[in-house]
Amino acid sequence: MTETSIRVRFAPSPTGMFHVGGARSALFNWALARQQSDGKFVLRIEDTDAARNKPEWTEGIIRALEWLGIAESDPHFEGPYFQSAYADKHRETAETLFKEGRAYYCDCTRDQVVERRDNPHLGYDGFCRDRGLEPGPGRALRFRVPDGGPTVVDDQIRGRVEFEHASIEDFVIARADGSPLFVLANVVDDVEMGINEVIRGEEHLSNTPKQQLLWEALGQTPPVWAHLPVIVNEKRQKLSKRRDKVALESYQEEGYLPEAMINYLMLLGWAPGDDREIMPWAEMEPLFRISDVNSSSAFFDEKKLRAFNGEYIRALSVDDFVERCRPYLAPDQAPWPAENYDDAAFRAIAPLAQSRVAVLSEIVPNVDFLFLDEPVEDEKSWNKAMKPGVGKEMLTAALERFADPNLAWEPEALKTALEETGAGLGLKLGKAQAPVRVAVTGRTVGLPLFESLELLGRERVQERLRAALAKLEAAEQAAVDGAEA
Repeated sequence: MTETSIRVRFAPSPTGMFHVGGARSALFNWALARQQSDGKFVLRIEDTDAARNKPEWTEGIIRALEWLGIAESDPHFEGPYFQSAYADKHRETAETLFKEGRAYYCDCTRDQVVERRDNPHLGYDGFCRDRGLEPGPGRALRFRVPDGGPTVVDDQIRGRVEFEHASIEDFVIARADGSPLFVLANVVDDVEMGINEVIRGEEHLSNTPKQQLLWEALGQTPPVWAHLPVIVNEKRQKLSKRRDKVALESYQEEGYLPEAMINYLMLLGWAPGDDREIMPWAEMEPLFRISDVNSSSAFFDEKKLRAFNGEYIRALSVDDFVERCRPYLAPDQAPWPAENYDDAAFRAIAPLAQSRVAVLSEIVPNVDFLFLDEPVEDEKSWNKAMKPGVGKEMLTAALERFADPNLAWEPEALKTALEETGAGLGLKLGKAQAPVRVAVTGRTVGLPLFESLELLGRERVQERLRAALAKLEAAEQAAVDGAEA
C-alpha cells in the first residue's frame, strides 16, 4: 500500500436487514476505492452487540453487497473483519490513554451529575478530572477533552465545521468492566486497518470531533471525513424502518434490478453532470467525486426508482428478461400448479410483458391467465366490464363469432372479428373487448388482448367465455328469485 492509496471502510451493524441508506454509503465508498488501482474497500462488521451477533445476519450483509456489485472476489475488496476480534486492542488502548493522562476514571452516577448541575440537560461537569481514581467497580473511563479552543473537522461535503471544546463533555470511552464504547472501538479499528477516508451518514457528524480527538491523542493523523446528506421520504422526514420501506431485501424480492438500484442510489446527493440520470455503473464510477456530493437532504422517491427500473427492464435482451423472471415463475412462488406452466408459452409472451412491467414481480399477474385453470376473480374488474346491456350481449356474440372454424386464430383476424362483433351491438372496440378481456384474463388491464387470445388457444378462450356467460346468467336468475321472494 502506498501512502496515497485510498482505504475506505464500510462498517455496518448486523440488524437482519440492509438499509438503503447503508447501500448508498457502501456504493460511494466502493466508487472511491475502485478509482485507484490499489484502493481498498474494507468491510468491518460491528458485532460487539451479542444480541445482534448472528452469522446469518452477517451473511445477509455480504449477500446484499454482492447484489450491489461489491463482491469479495474483487481485488479492491478486503474483509470481512469483525470488531469483536479487536477487543484486546480496544482495552489496551484505553489503558494507554489512562496512563498517559489523556483519560481518567469516574464513579459519578447520572443522578449525581444532574443534582450538581441542577439541570438534566447539561452534560458531565468534570467532577472526577483531578481525583486520581484508579480502575474499580462502578468506575467508567472518560476522555479528557482539551480545555478551550475548538476541534475543527474538515469535511469534504460540508466544509470546515468547528466544535467548541466547551460544548463537548469528557465522554466515556470504556465502561466499568473495561469494555470499550463504540467511539473508542471505532477509532482503534480504523487505526489498525489503516483507514484514511471515512464516508458515512451525517448522523455521525456529532461523533466526529470526539473521534478526531481520539485519533490525535493516539498520535495518528485523522482520516479525511465526508458526511453524506440524510435520506428523507416524501414528507421530508428521515427514512425510518418503522415507517418507510427501507430494506434493500424488500426491493430485491419485489423485482428491482440491481443495476437500476445502483444507478438510483448513486444519485441520492450526487449527479454525474450533463443532466443524465440513467447511467450504468461503469460510466458513473470514474466520474464520482465525494466533494461533488450535495449537503442538502436527498429525497428517496420510490416512484422515480420504479421508473428507473422499468427503463432497465426494457433495455434487457428478451432472453435475459426471461431468466430474471424465473424466480417468480418457480413452483414455490407462482400461484398456478407446476404442471400448468409452459415455458414456450411464456417465452412467446415475454416480449409483450417486458414492455409493460416496472418490477419483475409484476410478471405474475400479467401472465397468470395462461397457466391458471381459471382466470383470477377481480370483482372490481368484473363489475366494470359486465354492465347490463354490454357484458352478456358481447360475450354471447363473441362466443358465436369465435366458434367460426374459418376464423384464423391470430391477432389481426381476432381483432377484426371482435371489432365487427362490437359494431353490430353499437360498441366501439374499446368497450367491446372489455367483457372478453375480463372473461379470459380476469382483469380489465393486461397484455395486448389479441396476442393473449392467440396464446391461450381457441378452445380455452371459448371455455372461459361460456363460464363467464354462465356466471352472468346465474346472477340474473338470483336477482329475479330475490325480487319474487
